Amino acid sequence: MKRRELLAGAIAAPAFAPGLSRAQSFPTRPITIQISFPAGGATDVQMRGFAEAATRAFGQQVIIENRPGGGGTLPAANMRNTRPDGYTIAQFALPAIRLPFMQRMAFNPRTDFTPIIHLTGYLFMVLIRAESPYRTWADLVADARRRPGALKFGNTGANGTPHLTMIDLAERERLEVTHVPFRGEGDGIPSLMGEHIDAMAAGSGAMQLILDGKLRPLNVWSRSRAPKLPDVPTLIELGYDNMVVTSPYGLVGPLGMDPEIVARLHDGFRTAAHDPQHIATLARLDMPLEYLNSADYGRFIARTADEEEARVTRLGLRI
Repeated sequence: MKRRELLAGAIAAPAFAPGLSRAQSFPTRPITIQISFPAGGATDVQMRGFAEAATRAFGQQVIIENRPGGGGTLPAANMRNTRPDGYTIAQFALPAIRLPFMQRMAFNPRTDFTPIIHLTGYLFMVLIRAESPYRTWADLVADARRRPGALKFGNTGANGTPHLTMIDLAERERLEVTHVPFRGEGDGIPSLMGEHIDAMAAGSGAMQLILDGKLRPLNVWSRSRAPKLPDVPTLIELGYDNMVVTSPYGLVGPLGMDPEIVARLHDGFRTAAHDPQHIATLARLDMPLEYLNSADYGRFIARTADEEEARVTRLGLRI
């Protein structure tokens, strides 16, 4: 009997060892990160800088794949049909947490993903052309009141954070404006420059155009003024009490990932997040590093889901 038990153990051991070896040697090929917005915007710039640092950390190439559309939810939705092997993961943008409370979607943000790491949040603002007649946010609000429905406000996607924040601001000011959704800053900023819209609610992907004097921000949505834009007031300074909007995001994988692979992804991405090159990329965009480990990020997602569900109900946004 003892001999049979030893033989059984010897046969069983190789079946377990390859799985353990795969986790310990992960990754052995490139990792793809699907992101929610097109090339040219803040997300693309930040994530490509991050991917370069992650490539160094893992010793395998980390590839950024732009998957815009679906209001910023496509990478998250794609995880439903992705193998949980760690080689394809997703940026988990805030719309992927919010939209399931607005309309029927194929995933539950609270239960259908494996949290890996939280990274950062955006510096949002309202942008106008440098030659615009508006000198301040109050100027724009006053003109919008005089001409209901005439002003065209671009945003980075229908039901995304810039869109909903502008709805919120318009309601607070009792304004009627025309909301124009794009697939990201990379699509919307050229329309602003080309005078197809009057203003754009966007992130800091256009920072160089601001510093070059081609665009002007009327406000920023962070808690304090942006280091690169010290003369631009926050929404709080403009009288919108406690209104801070950063739309934080991180990385998730499909449900059912091997915890050891999750740990290896987290550790490599943590190294990449703190890499000096990535920190410099964040600084160029005035975006903060907001690192959370896998467990803390999971709790953050659950808490944010509760907040977004309440927000959707308060603003009557269910479709």
